[in-house]
Amino acid sequence: MSKPDEVVYRDRGYSGTETKGYNATMKKGARNHLIDIWDKMRNKRISRKRAPDERPYAVIKNVFKSGHVMVTTVGRVYVKMMFASFGFNLYQLRTLKIQGV
Repeated sequence: MSKPDEVVYRDRGYSGTETKGYNATMKKGARNHLIDIWDKMRNKRISRKRAPDERPYAVIKNVFKSGHVMVTTVGRVYVKMMFASFGFNLYQLRTLKIQGV
């Protein structure tokens, strides 16, 4: 949910919806209507802004294989996601230690 006067960085899947703030949604091409070079550069700028926020989801999905949750109750999903989040934090600490930060 966006607030007025807020910049909203979104990917191409949200291209048809409205925002309350500044719309920074990536441009989307269609069949026989490709996007021009300015829109490609705009999409690149938006993806650079979004990349740090997308990393936890990518690590939890690809490294920990938690893209699909095979448990059925809300409590079990909560516990599974808490362990995945804890695992991501340890993984991030290891990554930062290797980088020397």
